[in-house]
Amino acid sequence: MRFWTTAIIIIIADQLSKLWVAGQLALNETRPLIDGILNLVYVRNRGAAFGILQGKSWLFLIMAAFIVGALIYYNFRYSPKHWGQYAMGLITGGTIGNVIDRLYLGGAVRDFFSVGWFPVFNLADMAITTGGALVVLYIFLYDIGGEQSV
Repeated sequence: MRFWTTAIIIIIADQLSKLWVAGQLALNETRPLIDGILNLVYVRNRGAAFGILQGKSWLFLIMAAFIVGALIYYNFRYSPKHWGQYAMGLITGGTIGNVIDRLYLGGAVRDFFSVGWFPVFNLADMAITTGGALVVLYIFLYDIGGEQSV
């Protein structure tokens, strides 16, 4: 239940944030939130992280289906500890949030957070990154059967 609740919350929050930004900013418009640190910049990214693999939406959709499928399988098969379910729900929700964009925006994803020199990103990207870091930690702390190894 934690897995699905987390995924659904991320999907909804991601899509609402993207709709809000698209309604507030013109494409490629920038607005400072914290002067010199954080900006809203509405862009459409046709690539993956850092803009790599531009125009390869089919590849991203195949990877997304594989990742989401593997995480759903893992959750049903192994019932990870509470926070492991949250971590995997973050990845699943973020992945689905970006897939929704790719399907409805001709292969693009709406990005809008800009921090210094770092590439522009969105809420789904933050969920995927945070969930990924937590899954790595989970792997170090627990084995497949859910027994603590440390």
